[in-house]
Amino acid sequence: MTTLSFNVFPVDAASASTTVDINDLVIAGWAGRDPAAIQAHIDELAALGVAPPSATPCFYRLAAGLLTQDDTIDVLGAHSGGEVECVLLDSPLGTLVAIGSDHTDREVEAYGVAVSKQVCAKPLGNDAWLYADVAPHWDRLTMRSWLTGADGERRLYQSGAVNGLLEPADLWRRFSGAAALPARSAMFGGTLAVHGAIAAMSSGDAFELELHDPVLGRTLKHRYSVASLPVVA
Repeated sequence: MTTLSFNVFPVDAASASTTVDINDLVIAGWAGRDPAAIQAHIDELAALGVAPPSATPCFYRLAAGLLTQDDTIDVLGAHSGGEVECVLLDSPLGTLVAIGSDHTDREVEAYGVAVSKQVCAKPLGNDAWLYADVAPHWDRLTMRSWLTGADGERRLYQSGAVNGLLEPADLWRRFSGAAALPARSAMFGGTLAVHGAIAAMSSGDAFELELHDPVLGRTLKHRYSVASLPVVA
């Protein structure tokens, strides 16, 4: 089990802090609604030597201890990178929506997608919304990410609406058979195609995440950097 703390911003009440205990971490992969978009992401990874998935969507089970709200994560070498995702978490206040990154080792991914996800921390922001507040207009939400090099150069890495991804309730039904997030679990809901080539990050590089709600006029943000550890044979 891992314990996280969030500042929750309900629509009709004052903000509140809550502590969340997570036993199960699930990454929903290949979670798009459009088969052509799924194939585009498969092709992106195929260029890196990654084998196609056995099914879409896939549900990768990972250690809950990988979740972190730190501003810096340690990675092995200089061949990992982030992916912006909506993260759904069970909490005492109900299901929460946060912003997170499915940080993945791209070199390991070439021989095992599940292993590549397990070897990297999964950064999360500190702020969250109630899923019930955004569920009625879920498809209006948009995500973006930026990659900033140690030299300060910043570029847009991903951008798009979540309506290209399966809705949370649909993912939950496919995963557990019930239209609700399982207790004490967190699920990453899928990512967007990147602009240009899939990037690998080195020490000092930073990844910025954003989830925007145009209906309620608010945004969740998070930024983290990587510190590369030496690869010793």
